[in-house]
Amino acid sequence: MQKANNLEDAAIGNFSNLKRLAYFSAVVETGSFTAAAERLGITKAVVSQQVARLEADFRTSLLTRSTRKVVPTDAGQAFYQRCALILKEAADAFDELAQGAEAPSGTLRLTAPLDYGIAAIVPAITAFCRRYPQCKVDASLSDQSLDLMDGKVELAIRVGWLTELHLQARQIGSFRQLLVASPAWTQQLASVQEPQQLATLPFVANTALRDPLHWSFSRTALERQNVSMPSVLSLNATMAVREAVRHGAGLSVLPDYAVADDLHSGRLLQVLPDWKLPSGGIHAVFPAARFRPVKVRAFVELLQEQLAQQDADVGLPPTAPG
Repeated sequence: MQKANNLEDAAIGNFSNLKRLAYFSAVVETGSFTAAAERLGITKAVVSQQVARLEADFRTSLLTRSTRKVVPTDAGQAFYQRCALILKEAADAFDELAQGAEAPSGTLRLTAPLDYGIAAIVPAITAFCRRYPQCKVDASLSDQSLDLMDGKVELAIRVGWLTELHLQARQIGSFRQLLVASPAWTQQLASVQEPQQLATLPFVANTALRDPLHWSFSRTALERQNVSMPSVLSLNATMAVREAVRHGAGLSVLPDYAVADDLHSGRLLQVLPDWKLPSGGIHAVFPAARFRPVKVRAFVELLQEQLAQQDADVGLPPTAPG
């Protein structure tokens, strides 16, 4: 009986603390106790009392009060960042419980790289909106990675190699990197048999990559060649590099999703197809939270279906003569 009472007391205490976090966060977000009370539908006195008790419990000043505005101290700002995550996770839990088996609805906010967004995410968004008419999508396509911790984005699609190890991620696909050229280079490529012979040919560098001029080719587990390419043109966007290669500026390495149509149509040729470059992953990345809204899970599943179908359909002719 004593143990049961202790658990009940702990549960009541935790609930009270969660309410205090909500009161404190509302004050930070609105900038005043009065506005926070209006948002919460309670009296200003209750908000002020609970925040004061929070400060007293931890013997830390969380807010700087003035006649015009209330702002968080350094400790208060750091504490607020954690509070926002906790409250969002609690809201997600309630949303998950309420949605149950309901169809996805509401606005899905996501971000993706510009080139991959155009090639794969926009078609997936179109299919998603057709499948789930109760959903809307607000997508930001940019080569700059948006901060998932500010609460404005529910899902990010990352292409390549993940560096944000503090976030939760799930690999949903992969891509190949391909060495390509315009058919205008067919004659010069006729004698190229291995990667080291590429060092004399002009190369279009994609400066959005970490190391755009050094590439490691492999043909077997034991047969590898590292090549430094001579750059004649540097561009900072994948689509711009593709356009330059289409117009004959030189060779370049591009992801398969960006050049698949060009390879099928003959606008581009794959160079040294027997030699492979490192492949990369396509990841769905989420803010730190235990629960995922139904709309987020539904979109990731649909995108994964489309990527699997693309992998089944893709072929990569033609290739440069060698």
